[in-house]
Amino acid sequence: MSKVEKKIEQMRAEIAKHDILYYKQARPQIDDQAYDRLKLELARLESLHPELAINDSPSLTVGDDRLESFDSYTHRKPMLSLDNTYSKDNLLDFGKRLGKRFLGMQLNYLVEPKIDGVAVSITYEKGRYTRAVSRGNGSAGDDITQNVQHINGIPKQLKDAPEFVEVRGEIYMRHDEFERINTVRKKENQPLYANPRNLAAGTIKLLDPNEASERSLDIVLYGIGACEPANFFSHQDAIQEQIRIWGFAVLEKYWIADSIEESWNYIEQLNSLRHQFAYPTDGAVVKLNDLILQEQAGFTSKAPRWAIAYKFEAERVETKLIEISLQIGRTGVVTPVAILEPIQLAGTTVARATLHNEDEIRRKDIRPGDTVLVQKAGEIIPQVLGVNLDKRPKNSQPYNFSSHLNDLGIEAVRDPNGSAWRIISREDPICQQRALQHFASRACMDIENLGTAVVEQLVSCGLAKDPADLYTLRLEALLNLDKFADKSAQNLLDAIENSKTRALWQLLHGLGIPHVGKQSAKDLEANFESLDALEKASQPKLESINGIGTILAESIHNWFSQTAHKDMIERLRGHGLNFKAAANSTKNNTSSLSGKLIVLTGSLPNMTRDEASNTIEKAGGRVSSSVSKKTDYVLYGEASGSKYIKAQQLGINLISEEQFLDIIRGH
Repeated sequence: MSKVEKKIEQMRAEIAKHDILYYKQARPQIDDQAYDRLKLELARLESLHPELAINDSPSLTVGDDRLESFDSYTHRKPMLSLDNTYSKDNLLDFGKRLGKRFLGMQLNYLVEPKIDGVAVSITYEKGRYTRAVSRGNGSAGDDITQNVQHINGIPKQLKDAPEFVEVRGEIYMRHDEFERINTVRKKENQPLYANPRNLAAGTIKLLDPNEASERSLDIVLYGIGACEPANFFSHQDAIQEQIRIWGFAVLEKYWIADSIEESWNYIEQLNSLRHQFAYPTDGAVVKLNDLILQEQAGFTSKAPRWAIAYKFEAERVETKLIEISLQIGRTGVVTPVAILEPIQLAGTTVARATLHNEDEIRRKDIRPGDTVLVQKAGEIIPQVLGVNLDKRPKNSQPYNFSSHLNDLGIEAVRDPNGSAWRIISREDPICQQRALQHFASRACMDIENLGTAVVEQLVSCGLAKDPADLYTLRLEALLNLDKFADKSAQNLLDAIENSKTRALWQLLHGLGIPHVGKQSAKDLEANFESLDALEKASQPKLESINGIGTILAESIHNWFSQTAHKDMIERLRGHGLNFKAAANSTKNNTSSLSGKLIVLTGSLPNMTRDEASNTIEKAGGRVSSSVSKKTDYVLYGEASGSKYIKAQQLGINLISEEQFLDIIRGH
């Protein structure tokens, strides 16, 4: 390989990595501007060396937010990306190109806020709301209908609507809701979310709609995709007005400009107004207003030629870094956080900033006492861009992550395959608290009355170090703790006792195995008859399960191989916790679903996915997130996608809600 070829390959790999982090995992490591620079540089190199160009280069494609656990649905009209710029000159050049294309014509532009949210397309057929789909890869997206149904501002029925229309916009999270969630997490000593956009993206892809409904999301609609009849609308501003009349949540303000120069004036107005809007706004979108001219202008492979996004420079300010604090997560991961002298930035007070990991600190040479440049691009917890070396104290010393851990008495090692440090001592009190809080949480063993304050007391008094210790607690010991009386102590003991009957997947989730979340715990229960069978499973066996990749399989195998974990499992067994999968624990179940593996797809007429899943599990069946040869039934509803097609290809039984209920009734 030549140097240029190696450089191009490296850049493609780096962009692909950042695409996964941003679109699929909702936890980007670089800001939009740095990402845009990467793609522009790759495009430049490819144009200079056309012999190295490929059709699916990241410079030519949009990202892909689709997840395997969701049904995929094809957009009638692609949801393309937008070309963007940070330069006024580039914006004016965009207008000049259109001026040459439509020589002698008066061109009007619509200028609207660019919302920093999650793109969504909502379909109406004969005026009736049928589905909501994410952008995906532009051609097809995830069916997120179940999670979107809780959002206000989406009418179920449209009056005087076309036969078919895709109404498009952005899902976002208000700053006050974001701060509410982070306040709760801070009280529970959980890692804070980085910004509203990432949290909104993560929420909309939660597999449990009820869990998603506990976080308040908002939406704003501003355009359409496919529309039948095609001539229902003639101009972009007419679309804006019609979706307002239909009852959608809409943009608070937009402008119609008679020239590209006037568009720039409105962009400057928007920049002065944008912090007053409910939604995070990181730029402006400029579009030709006439839809016929839009069609004539056409498209590139990834973006329309009739629109461009002008992105505002991220706000930056200097402040002093007081100290680098270390946060500990439930799996013992140590995350550095910058504690700053409070500053005003983009309308909020900022006192903390993420530092990501040891490598980030070393690369930027960040030290306590430094004057740092902080950036906030729609983020509540912003990032430290760099250090003002001219203001660095003379006695400053490089930050030594390992030494700082030793000074704090924290026993941790760096992951051999990554940049994170992880606590190895089971005696670390903070790590013990996180593990107990996670085990008792509603998504795991659902132990009421076991909050943060109680857990801290249990650990500090030596009454509980790991989950198995909870089942040894006695009334007399609890009464010696602060704010405990006979009734409250007995309520806690009753809640702990009741948790022994929880489903196996809840126990698996609660054990705190790295990378094992709620859905993967359910997938494991669906493939193993007991905890003992899972513990004995080889890594290749784990990797063969749909939804369990190599990293997760390795993590599970390694966790069960550790002596301390084996000991805790035996103690939990001795306390009588449920170790059997749902199908095996329902001995007298004569339902035709007993022991069957079932996959859900699409929107059912009368049941939510959660209700259907609970019904299946009560009937002795098991729910899986992906279709395989082991699947017995695929329960399908409206707007079924790729899972339905895969079931047809594999010859798996497809059943409607009515057929499903007949099976439950024994018919």
